[in-house]
Amino acid sequence: MKEFMFLFRGDDEVWDSKSPEEQQEHMQHWQQWIEKIAEQGKFVGGERLFSHGNTILDHGKVIDRPLTEGKELVGGYLRIKSGSLDEATEMAKGCPGFEWEGGAVEVREIWPEEN
Repeated sequence: MKEFMFLFRGDDEVWDSKSPEEQQEHMQHWQQWIEKIAEQGKFVGGERLFSHGNTILDHGKVIDRPLTEGKELVGGYLRIKSGSLDEATEMAKGCPGFEWEGGAVEVREIWPEEN
């Protein structure tokens, strides 16, 4: 089985515009979705990410922000197991990030380790 990474993109302003109750309910949806993936034996790991960070460019220039398009930030990631890119893409379509406007998931195959 291959490994894939889901990169979750969104806008912090959408999250910040929601009430604490809406945020809590949304996080429960995330937990339930991830639990379903884990029950299938396809969850490898993942974490939420802070919106701030640094980007290092050619010649060591440091920018004190993630490199993003507009307000789109990578808010977290999951590593999953899947038989194919198509299967991983179908799994990603269930992402709770799509419940709110502006969510996107990038699905990328992880380069296998050479033994």
